[in-house]
Amino acid sequence: MSTPSSSLFQNAHKVLKALLFDSNYFWHLASLVLVGDTLLTGLIIRYVPYTEIDWETYMIQTKVFLQGQHNYSLITGPTGPLVYPAGHVQIHKMLYNITDAGANIRLAQTLYGLLYLTTLALSCGIYYSAGHVPNWIVLLLPLSKRLHSIFVLRLFNDCWCVAAVQAAILAFQNGFYDTGMLLFSAALSVKMGTILYLPGLLVILFKKRGLNRTIIHIITLLATQALFAVPFLREDPWAYIRCAFDLSRVFLYEWTVNWRIFDERTFLSSRLATTLLTGHATVLVAFGLYHWCKPDGGVLKVLSRGLRRPSLPAGVVPVTADYVATVLFTSNLIGIIFARSLHYQFYSWYAQQIPFLAWRTRFSMPVKLALIVGIEYAWNVFPSTPLSSGILLTCNVLLTAGVWFGYSNGKRS
Repeated sequence: MSTPSSSLFQNAHKVLKALLFDSNYFWHLASLVLVGDTLLTGLIIRYVPYTEIDWETYMIQTKVFLQGQHNYSLITGPTGPLVYPAGHVQIHKMLYNITDAGANIRLAQTLYGLLYLTTLALSCGIYYSAGHVPNWIVLLLPLSKRLHSIFVLRLFNDCWCVAAVQAAILAFQNGFYDTGMLLFSAALSVKMGTILYLPGLLVILFKKRGLNRTIIHIITLLATQALFAVPFLREDPWAYIRCAFDLSRVFLYEWTVNWRIFDERTFLSSRLATTLLTGHATVLVAFGLYHWCKPDGGVLKVLSRGLRRPSLPAGVVPVTADYVATVLFTSNLIGIIFARSLHYQFYSWYAQQIPFLAWRTRFSMPVKLALIVGIEYAWNVFPSTPLSSGILLTCNVLLTAGVWFGYSNGKRS
């Protein structure tokens, strides 16, 4: 005969097990995570000192714009010229007005805290839509010290890009491709790094929507980029394109987290840049040839179907929500590996995607967790060292290799 205490324990055990493993209770656990992280983020804002890095520059650049300067090459601030696309300016114009020209730091931190919680909720939505991950993985999402710092203690513009691209991925997963492209364009209008998703996205669009719709989506992407930038394109289009989408830009060695295994001379050399670009393209092509199109009969058959019947999907296998998340996250990770310089704020580009990708490998649980911990450790070493940079590179490469030999098209495929 069971006692009241044992019965209570059994019920608590059942509830806990359901929360951690039963997909029907995913949002119950995710809601608890969101509530807990809301409290944690509030405490960080209240008790951890804010550090000024780029916020003042954002505000001064915005002030220059509001004073009538629309030539991109002449808009600058304490840490340098304006090098982000026009969506960045539009967002910070709004923040400039709300935060008293940037003086109300606490209000700005609160807004960024809400933005962080939005990305957390969107990540939970992506995980849930994809499926084939245990509920308890969402418990890993709020554990990043560096990610909280990027959002509420540094106020980097990358945060807005992350929120937009996560919303776009969730839209793609649920079949809202037109909405997804607008959200993706919004992300690209804030930070050029969004382009790392583009190779995977083109594969998804071509397979799911066909050649004609893919072309329309690309035209939409370009048109909305132009729409964001109308004031600057009217003034000096070349200055805008050159400054906002400078593919030749070289970041400072002293701030890099990636590739510090090399000395500064090697790091800044054109040979390394060419090697990394070649490696980036090679790995993307390899995934396209041997994985992303394999369920549809291979790349040649996908291309053949797409060209022969451009108004119909080029793929024959359903493009699942799992496939969308896995391909886009992998495309982004490959770009991150081969980026010559990654500053600390760039961790936000994929921090919330790492647990998902770990569960698209066949690694054992200890190895998955070790990769997650290793990546988080490397991003928290300041300044970075050859050792921390080497750990980051090793973990990122192993994660990519794990996806290659694991579930590169998602578990549902």
